[in-house]
Amino acid sequence: MDVKIVLGAKDGKSYQKELKDAAADALHNKRIGDTVSGEEIGFPGYEFLITGGSDKCGFPMRKGIQDARKKVMIGKSVGFSGSDRNDKKQKGLMKKITVCGERVTKIIHQVNLKVVKEGPQPLAGEATEQKQ
Repeated sequence: MDVKIVLGAKDGKSYQKELKDAAADALHNKRIGDTVSGEEIGFPGYEFLITGGSDKCGFPMRKGIQDARKKVMIGKSVGFSGSDRNDKKQKGLMKKITVCGERVTKIIHQVNLKVVKEGPQPLAGEATEQKQ
């Protein structure tokens, strides 16, 4: 299982790294809101919180959904783009969109992590910086 992770640091910068094999398996079956030890994914001393992600087709992960993929009616929240021309003008607009579940499975391609506890080494030295 290969997974790309996006690490959100406390200073507001984000870093991206690709995990393979054993490091990626450490995230398998974790849910949004779970904490992950940095030692498991190659960042000793760090602790991360899973905040979201997307599957191989780009559908966003959403907390509270148990299935692999599901169509749900939502208002302005996770997965709601608002890119249509009338979306910004209408209050209370709801759409039926496809989202994937909160569990990290083999179809998840990207996982977003937030730093909860900082380690001795800076994230920039171990991962490549992503332009914002």
